[in-house]
Formats: sequence, structure tokens, C-alpha cells
Amino acid sequence: MKKNKTIYWITTILAMLTGASTAFMYFTSPKFIEGYRHLGYPDYFRIELGIAKIIGMMIILLPMVPARVKEWAYVGFGITFISGIISHGIVDGPSVAFFPVIPLVFLIVSYIYFHKTKTATLS
Repeated sequence: MKKNKTIYWITTILAMLTGASTAFMYFTSPKFIEGYRHLGYPDYFRIELGIAKIIGMMIILLPMVPARVKEWAYVGFGITFISGIISHGIVDGPSVAFFPVIPLVFLIVSYIYFHKTKTATLS
């Protein structure tokens, strides 16, 4: 049980640090703002995605949030990371498209161990 919780928290924190923490840069970094323009997305989408990532990060990291709500946050991040892979792959090529794969892998492992820790608590 302790091993499962450790894996869950490490991968969850890594997923949030590598994938979700960029949300703050969507509002402050000229490099990130230009990156969205480069991909062809409208400016409002960058703002929406930044807000959604911040909310999703809180939902996943706060333990008192119900599991059903966390499920939706995982789905949202999964869609976001897969969309990033596709967008960067089409516009910038496979070498840049690889970067969103890293938080996606962390997210998948986090999700698996989220359920393992929930199942262990119910038993």
C-alpha cells in the first residue's frame, strides 16, 4: 500500500510539474504566447487552457476532492497532452511532439496508481 501511494504521489507531482505548471507561463511568458500563435491557436484558447490547467492541477493535487471529479481532471489533462503531441507534430515535427509525451506518461501512471490506492482503501 505504501509503495502504491509513493508511486502515485511521485508520478502525480511529476505530471503536474512537467505538464500543468506551464499554465502559469501562458499568462506571463512571451515565448509561450508566441508559441500559441505559432501553432495557429487564437489567443483566447491560451487563456482558457491556462485557467483549466490551474483548476485541474488543484483538483488532482487536493486529496479532499471526490474521485469522480478527479477522473474528469485526468481526462482533461489526457486530452490536453494528446492534443499537444498532435499540434506540435503537425506544425513542428516529431522531435518537438515528443515533449508532451513525458507528462502524458506520468499522468497515465498516476491514474493507474490513483485507482490502486483507492481500491486498497476500500478493501
